[in-house]
Amino acid sequence: MKQYDPPPDPDHHTVTTSDKTVFYGRRMIIVAFVVDFIAVGFFFYSYGVFFKEIANEFGGSRLQAALGLTVANGVAAIASPFLGKALDEYPIKNLMVAGATTVCVGFLLLSQITAQWQFYMILGSFIALGTTTMGGLAASKLVANWFILKRGTALGLATMGISLSGMIMPLIATWLISVIGWRGAFIAYAGGTFGLVVPIVLFFVINRPEDINQHPDGDSSLSSSDIFIPPTHTSTKHILSNPTFWVISLTFALVLSSLSPILTNMIPFVTDMGISPYRAASILSFSAGAGVLGKIVFGWLADNMDSRITIISSILAQLFGVILLTQATQYTTLVLAAMIFGFGMGGVVPLQATITGKIFGRENFGKVMGLLRPTMMPITLTGLPLSNWIFDNYGSYQTAFKISIGAYILAIFIISRLKLESPATIRVK
Repeated sequence: MKQYDPPPDPDHHTVTTSDKTVFYGRRMIIVAFVVDFIAVGFFFYSYGVFFKEIANEFGGSRLQAALGLTVANGVAAIASPFLGKALDEYPIKNLMVAGATTVCVGFLLLSQITAQWQFYMILGSFIALGTTTMGGLAASKLVANWFILKRGTALGLATMGISLSGMIMPLIATWLISVIGWRGAFIAYAGGTFGLVVPIVLFFVINRPEDINQHPDGDSSLSSSDIFIPPTHTSTKHILSNPTFWVISLTFALVLSSLSPILTNMIPFVTDMGISPYRAASILSFSAGAGVLGKIVFGWLADNMDSRITIISSILAQLFGVILLTQATQYTTLVLAAMIFGFGMGGVVPLQATITGKIFGRENFGKVMGLLRPTMMPITLTGLPLSNWIFDNYGSYQTAFKISIGAYILAIFIISRLKLESPATIRVK
């Protein structure tokens, strides 16, 4: 078969005649889907299931157990600017493989801990750095490299892996812990991470469509230039001086600080009402299932509607879900509240990435997304420990959830200051 001689490719992919008819961007969506399933789902969605087990093992309060996730998020936020810059400059494949290996080692070490300080140390090193390097930012950067006009839809499909993991992993984690204990469950997670992520990344990841003579969105009329932003690298100083950057940062910081305590504490909140662990896990699964639909819907809307309206709609769905959750007393009502909340929550990741890509372009996507995380950190790291401090002192999550409601309302006000006249003209009022 005749072979083309493309420009040097850092990932050493060869393009054949038959390959020219295949748009590899769809494969990148599948890769990102699987990686997000593991990177976010195995740890974040499962954390609530491990929550009480870890607290009981070491005799700590729920605040102390929740601090593990806070430590991991804090370290990841600090590392994100460096990772974002690396993703813009080096092959994504290499970073993903390194991240998967690090996560695998972290899960194995978690299965062997004998003191709570070891738990924090491993979460704040292997897990935080590994998950950040393997998925999330890396997966979004990969998809953003391959799509421009359909970026919202592509990111929505890719991040469905997060929500699907939320449907499945709480139930699997609950079953694993009941059969082999929480230590054995961490060992199973290590095997799953290495066995699934590494082969997929090694065989399928291609950094950019230009590396194999393809085009963004599979459209040959699009050049390698971002149609909204010239393909130039923007300095950190310029990014941080852009008011729009801070509108995005504050809006999504408030949203994440609100959804994190609700999502993480949903199982403890429901089991404290007398509902069995399996039924409680199913409620979280229903929420994540609605998130799958939310990612598709909000991803498509991001490509076809005013991004500000789309983001506000996502926040409103979460807001209404939380309000209903605070009033619910029956299983069916809890499921309904969780699904409304989950539907809105499904839009958060694709919407943040899509609007960032529209404003700053592909060339700066990794750097900007990396800078967003530490600027959001003072707010995002407050929600979860505050909610568990409130529980430890008052025996209820109701006050914490009401604080989340207030934060959602403030986020709506802030994002409303973002004026979008057209995809190429985005500014703050």
